[in-house]
Amino acid sequence: MIMKKVITLLFLLVCLLPALHAQVTTKYNDNVSTLDGIIKAYYDVVTVKKGEKPSYERDSLLHWPGAVVGSSGIGKNGKPVFHSMSLKRFHELSDTGLERDGFYEKEISRKVEQFGSIYHVWSTYESRNEPGGPIIERGINSIELYNDGGRFWILGWFFDSERKDNPIPEKYLK
Repeated sequence: MIMKKVITLLFLLVCLLPALHAQVTTKYNDNVSTLDGIIKAYYDVVTVKKGEKPSYERDSLLHWPGAVVGSSGIGKNGKPVFHSMSLKRFHELSDTGLERDGFYEKEISRKVEQFGSIYHVWSTYESRNEPGGPIIERGINSIELYNDGGRFWILGWFFDSERKDNPIPEKYLK
């Protein structure tokens, strides 16, 4: 009798174990259960063919509620500037241009640091208006993420573009 219960318990454990580590996807089929999956989705969601509309809803499903995003650069006065905003505001400001011109951004290098459930990703990118087109920008995305034990959430991201006075360091190109 005890042996039968042990065998039944082991059978159930073997059957249920894969479900405990199942892939978590959003309704847009973005894999958010792995760091690679959510970073792929992060770049896929900003890739927009000319004439297509970006999806704020899809992007918002990758982000923790209240995520802050932004950029750093040099202002017209030659001094550093920093802009931060909600993800929704970012889409309000950028979606029209992405739809009009098309936008294709891809990761060319990644450096990851982790402590507990918090991750920091330095993700070097290059941008084009279409795949295979001329590079219109390169830079580094600084992405903060949280893993809740089942999936990753983007807490926020900020970027700075490469320029003559701000070349991408070699360590972020490997």
